[in-house]
Amino acid sequence: MSDSQPAESKLADRFFDAAISLLQRVRDEDSAAIAAAGTLIADTVEAEGRLFAFGAGHSSLAAQDVVYRAGGLALMNLLVVPGVVGVDVMPATLGSALERVDGLAGAVLDSSPATAGDLLVIISLSGRNALPVEMAMNARALGIKVIGVTSVAYATETRSRHVSGTYLKDHCDLVLDTRISVGDAELTADGIAAPFAPASTVVTSAVLQAVMATAAGELAARGIEPPLLRSGNVDGGHDWNGRVMTEYSDRIFYRH
Repeated sequence: MSDSQPAESKLADRFFDAAISLLQRVRDEDSAAIAAAGTLIADTVEAEGRLFAFGAGHSSLAAQDVVYRAGGLALMNLLVVPGVVGVDVMPATLGSALERVDGLAGAVLDSSPATAGDLLVIISLSGRNALPVEMAMNARALGIKVIGVTSVAYATETRSRHVSGTYLKDHCDLVLDTRISVGDAELTADGIAAPFAPASTVVTSAVLQAVMATAAGELAARGIEPPLLRSGNVDGGHDWNGRVMTEYSDRIFYRH
């Protein structure tokens, strides 16, 4: 890198380096867990269970990225908690407040189509708020398998906000650790008071796509055609998707 390179360009390079380093670390250290998660999803599909994904705030971005996604599993549905899915709610801070409300997760699950034999992916960077903790607890009580995607570091460096003192990671059948540092900001620099440049969305989305790829491969190895969606912007994509959605209409809820 040239010393004459503008400081702002160096910051961009530093962020790419940080993100790549995290991706490599997760690939190397989470490979067994990713394989197990893909197998668990394939098991659920083969057993005619339904798939759901949930995330609050910016964690919802990774959940949305595996729902109704070109190249993704058609059976993945978004479990929506009104007010916490994104920053479109006004005020945006309401979503953060709702994550700390006791009892909300149970009410959402009770009114959702999720039931015993299904699988729920819960994404929460910190895993410390009441909503993801109770979502996992209630889901498992209903007989739903839970895959948690979180940064385990929060459990040693922060206090739980749930009355039990536990974290998302404590109530999952399987945990995928994103290795994101507490605070989710990869960079610091002179003249900038707060740490900046979060990488959790990049890493979490990559982890989940790796899991989905593993699940597709596992299904194919069992002689089951993975129920994948094609892009609607390629010739034949709509016809392909229509066939898949018709075949699996009893397990797809984002069309109703």
